Amino acid sequence: MKKVLIITYYWPPAGGPGVQRWLKFVKYLPDFDIEPIVYIPENPHYPIEDGSLTTEVSKNLMVYSQPIFEPYGLAKLLSSKKTKQISSGIIKAKNQSFFEKSMLWVRGNFFIPDARKFWIKPSVKYLKDVISKENIDTIITTGPPHSVHLIGKQLKKDIGVTWLADFRDPWTSIGYHKELKLSNSSEKKHKALEHAVLNEPDRILVTSNTTKTEFEGVTKQPISVITNGYDSDYKGDADLDKRFTISHIGSLLTGRNPKNLWKVLSQIAAEDAVFRGDLQLEFMGVVSQDVMDSMYRFELGPYIKMLGYGSHAEAQRKQQRSQLLLLVEIDSIETKGIIPGKLFEYMVAKRPILAVGPEGWEAGEIVSNTNAGKVFDYSAEAELKKTILQWYTAFKKERIVSESIGIEKYSRRALTEELSKLL
Repeated sequence: MKKVLIITYYWPPAGGPGVQRWLKFVKYLPDFDIEPIVYIPENPHYPIEDGSLTTEVSKNLMVYSQPIFEPYGLAKLLSSKKTKQISSGIIKAKNQSFFEKSMLWVRGNFFIPDARKFWIKPSVKYLKDVISKENIDTIITTGPPHSVHLIGKQLKKDIGVTWLADFRDPWTSIGYHKELKLSNSSEKKHKALEHAVLNEPDRILVTSNTTKTEFEGVTKQPISVITNGYDSDYKGDADLDKRFTISHIGSLLTGRNPKNLWKVLSQIAAEDAVFRGDLQLEFMGVVSQDVMDSMYRFELGPYIKMLGYGSHAEAQRKQQRSQLLLLVEIDSIETKGIIPGKLFEYMVAKRPILAVGPEGWEAGEIVSNTNAGKVFDYSAEAELKKTILQWYTAFKKERIVSESIGIEKYSRRALTEELSKLL
């Protein structure tokens, strides 16, 4: 059986979408005669934790770990809340405090490519022995944090292993990168590291065709697209919410603010007293203050229900019970290739998806192609209102039906089979 070393920062008990991709690949790789061995930090700073995910890690899995020094641990002593927000990618666009501005400047200019850079050297030294001991010839690095790729880069240079670099998100084109207050020299360093990482692996793995096209402008190395996916055999038998719930699962960060949706919901609520009594907007996860302020400006406060962070199992149950599932992406050309991992779990929850994102959004194309819901850009109002009223009419008749098709190819096992062929 072929052995593969997977180098990742996020691993249970880490919560959120970052951990899911390789947790599921590791789960199914043995089905295709590949033995995964995982390397993780011993003492990581995870902004979100979900202890329930530890039950998905096989007792037979070999896991190696090494301590990591993280500046976030020191910053946390000054402001735990703000440190957690910034390490989670929650960056306010306006009214930043001096502390927030300072942290972003330090994060962008001192910690290149990111604050986990101090794990690189000790990991390279440690993993040389692990690779020799386990007789490993293939390694996989997954980022962000993109400093993890620099571990793979150095190991390939020093001992000649085959290296696959997996990008769950882009690097310098990701939305929050331009918020890091980078100096010109720091921006050049990020670009140079990105260029090196993209030109030295034996293969690059990305989660969207948009990212593949972007990277093809930088490298001639082979690039494969394997999206995220779902891991469920749900049959669609949950008791649906009694109210007209529109639920968003996961972080709704600054910029993901569909003001046209809030405006339309406000209009319908003002026009229809029965709708007002039925409407409920549910949020499981972090919601930025900018988004909250917008909803309150449109007088949606009475309909908001904050559920806080829930475990992965709780999120799945909420998805299955909701009347509609909200999927939102920033209205920007840079986000056209972002395909949120929750999209695939939304689809297998068998509830209609209300998606709002940029024109040409790849995730929106998946929603449309699988008939999993309806997709709107940030300028849509009349058609958005018409669709919501159609869904509401179906709700009053006690059934909003999801009629998604062709989603089986996004199962985690099917995606792992694709990966096994590359390995």
